[in-house]
Amino acid sequence: MTDISSYCPLPEAQEQIRAWRKNGRRIVFTNGCFDILHPGHVSYLSAAKRLGDILVIGLNDDDSVKRLKGAGRPLNELDSRACMLAALKPVDLVVPFPEDTPLELIEALKPDVLVKGGDYELDNIVGAKEVMSWGGHVTTIPFVAGHSTTSLINRIQQD
Repeated sequence: MTDISSYCPLPEAQEQIRAWRKNGRRIVFTNGCFDILHPGHVSYLSAAKRLGDILVIGLNDDDSVKRLKGAGRPLNELDSRACMLAALKPVDLVVPFPEDTPLELIEALKPDVLVKGGDYELDNIVGAKEVMSWGGHVTTIPFVAGHSTTSLINRIQQD
């Protein structure tokens, strides 16, 4: 269904990031399930991209989404979610991961900037300590009010 280039396995992602770094590019990383894309996601990813040159998305695979979000999720399978994210202008690379947290992926990619949504406190951001240990920066970006996957699902179920 989707183009194989919609997402990149970890070894290829590491190689691509090395090439970008060699050219002086600043790597920004964020992660999530991104089950149903909405304007809040687009705003968040656009703001994240402005923090550097390259935006890498760690994308929870289907099994980890199910563990994190519960039965019935994800609504869209990994290939579909990756395809949608990869099509967004700010996104340079989508890397799926099977764990419940992106810690192993963050340690493998060593981004310069780690970004999470405004509902996170610095002390609760997985990978923050590690990113700061190699001189990176960690920040949060406020949510766009009125836009969330959960609220969309609730509205759909009411109709």
